[in-house]
Amino acid sequence: MRPTPYVASLRVYEPIQSFQAADQIRWNQILVTSPTGWDEQSRALKRTILSESPALKPDGAHILEVDGKKYIAPWSTTARCWFALEDFKSSLPQPIIKYFLPQTLEDLIQQSSEVVEDKVSHIISQTWNIPPRWFALFEPSDRIRGQDQNGVFTILRTSISNAKQRCTFAHEAVKNAFGIGPIEGEIADLLDWLELFDSNSIVECDYGGLATYLNKSLIENGEPGLEADTSIEDVNRSLAGLAVGDGALAGQGYERLVRRWRRVGAYEQAM
Repeated sequence: MRPTPYVASLRVYEPIQSFQAADQIRWNQILVTSPTGWDEQSRALKRTILSESPALKPDGAHILEVDGKKYIAPWSTTARCWFALEDFKSSLPQPIIKYFLPQTLEDLIQQSSEVVEDKVSHIISQTWNIPPRWFALFEPSDRIRGQDQNGVFTILRTSISNAKQRCTFAHEAVKNAFGIGPIEGEIADLLDWLELFDSNSIVECDYGGLATYLNKSLIENGEPGLEADTSIEDVNRSLAGLAVGDGALAGQGYERLVRRWRRVGAYEQAM
């Protein structure tokens, strides 16, 4: 089982040539077959126990090779810790933050962020769920399913140009149907994030350990495991309905998606 089996990730892999020379040398030393996903999660798990600055160790990266070309998704650990800290602090009243977050840990993350020139993360993570807007970036043909030493897996992978085009369609469909608001804003933020990267990049959604929970949930409900996962199709159906003003069609897709992933999220309460 993965060290953090409840995490899914959305990653952008940029061509190795788009990085600085020193980084290219470092990334070229990592084999494509290296267990970078395991290593990243192991370090993340250790940081929940030990108050250690994310900048103390050299950061790693995920490596992807497509058609003989190498693509890199740096872990961006310090940047992600910094964003997570800011997001956590904004979710709670200031006076009670100290009861959930030791000052020493906050100081470590803040000090680490000061030495990071580029706070853009190539990876966005989500626990116990995958946001519908992530699925909007892909088509069913982008889906890769299988099983390895960590169990079953599902990976969605496409070019960043496809992802941006689909994200723009999703944004327009939601904005025209509901106007400016939280959902529209989240899709706009996702599009803004994609615009930051090289135009030849690759976008990947990795279910991570959630594939195991989703597979288990689907089987428990009489379906043939991950083969019955139609999350991409459901989101596309919902967006198509919104685009033509068909509320019933939009609702059907969205309801199927939410019901499927709500069952996955329920495993968190059972642990």
